[in-house]
Amino acid sequence: MQSRFSLRARIYLILALIAAITAAGGYVMVWYTYRMEALLTTIVTKNIAAYQTAEALETALINQKGFVSYYFLDGDPDWLRQLGEYRQIFLQTLKETRATAENPEQLAAISAIETEYGRYIDTKDRVIDLYREGRREAGTSLHKEVRGHFFRLLSLCEGYKALHTQQIRGTRAASHAEAQNLRLTALSSMGLALLMVLLLAFILAKNILGPVRELMRETGRESRPPPTGNEIKALSLRVRGLIENVDHTQSELEKSREHLLQTEKMVMVGKLAAGMAHSIRNPLTSVKMRLFSLDRTLALSDTQRDDFKVISEEIDQIDTIVQNFLEFSRPPKLKMQQVSPSEVVDLVVQLLRHRLASNDVTISVERLRPLPEIQADPEQLKEVLVNLVVNACEAMSAGGAIRITEELQHIDARQQAVIRVQDQGPGVPETLKERVFQPFFTTKEEGTGLGLSIAARIIAEHGGWLSLDSREGRGTTFTISLPAESG
Repeated sequence: MQSRFSLRARIYLILALIAAITAAGGYVMVWYTYRMEALLTTIVTKNIAAYQTAEALETALINQKGFVSYYFLDGDPDWLRQLGEYRQIFLQTLKETRATAENPEQLAAISAIETEYGRYIDTKDRVIDLYREGRREAGTSLHKEVRGHFFRLLSLCEGYKALHTQQIRGTRAASHAEAQNLRLTALSSMGLALLMVLLLAFILAKNILGPVRELMRETGRESRPPPTGNEIKALSLRVRGLIENVDHTQSELEKSREHLLQTEKMVMVGKLAAGMAHSIRNPLTSVKMRLFSLDRTLALSDTQRDDFKVISEEIDQIDTIVQNFLEFSRPPKLKMQQVSPSEVVDLVVQLLRHRLASNDVTISVERLRPLPEIQADPEQLKEVLVNLVVNACEAMSAGGAIRITEELQHIDARQQAVIRVQDQGPGVPETLKERVFQPFFTTKEEGTGLGLSIAARIIAEHGGWLSLDSREGRGTTFTISLPAESG
């Protein structure tokens, strides 16, 4: 069996057998409960009711005894009236008794009672007539025959009661047999289930617990052995430790790889920026000065002035790109001082208000109170906020609203000054979220991909972090968290 079926198949097979035995045993027990209920219903509803009817028939017969004798003694006709009432009760009870009869034997007994009762009534009526006529001796003689009919009738009623007593005993015997069968079935089911459980325990001990114990010893050769009987927990802890070590190692390798790539990029950009800075910016400065001089000395048409303006703006764009390269490759040192981030926010809003208005973008600031002063470089914070607000403005090409919210939060038992910049733009796709802060990654046609990278580095140098929360089609929120402890 071990060679033909796998361990999983054997365990599932035994569990299926246990479930089948349990289900079968439960079904049989439920079926027997219905059988027992039917037997009890038969006993209580039918047999006992029929027995009570037979006993009521006998009582109604006994109640008719003596009334003729009483009439013979005092001649009071009220005795005959009471006799008539008990006769009606007997006939009604006899009718009910016939309705409860279930077999030919009971019907034959009831028919015999009816026949004998007819004879009993006829004879008693004749005796009453003789007493009314004053023929007491003839009535007394015939009265003895009435007693014979009465005792025969009473014997028939006793026999009918005996039939029901016998039927009740038979039903009780059947109920006892059914209960015995139920006990045997329950014991058999319990025995089979116990056998299956023992077999499953043997398979688990041999094929699972043994190898687990061996694996636990192999994984814990260099560690302290676990308490006796706790091998599964010890193995789980050790395997979890191995997985955590592997995950930690993998994470560290990924971080090292990313750091190495970033370092290589920074080295490359540093070399490129160092070589290009003076070679490009000096000629650009000369070109801008000559353009400025020509603009002041020449009589230019409106079209030519527009051309001069475009050329000047493009030169400024080139100068900005070179400046970003220089800042990324050789970031300036922070000039820390006591400053409230709210003051920097207000300054940025004031500086960019006209640019935002020209793009049909509104900006609002929500704060309960100004943020407290912290140690920060206001110029660097201003650069970060300007970058975030300009990006939000450019993301809403058809206009919209930018909301800046400020609050103090306790994060990891430290007080943080939190600034959120939220726009109504198209949002950032889920596939691009992890690359937003990478250097040289951009979705703009004329962008350098360094703005958010520089912003994240500036915030990190302040001891905080810059995070992104965005859903495609639902806008973007950049969150700045800065330590709020002054010092």
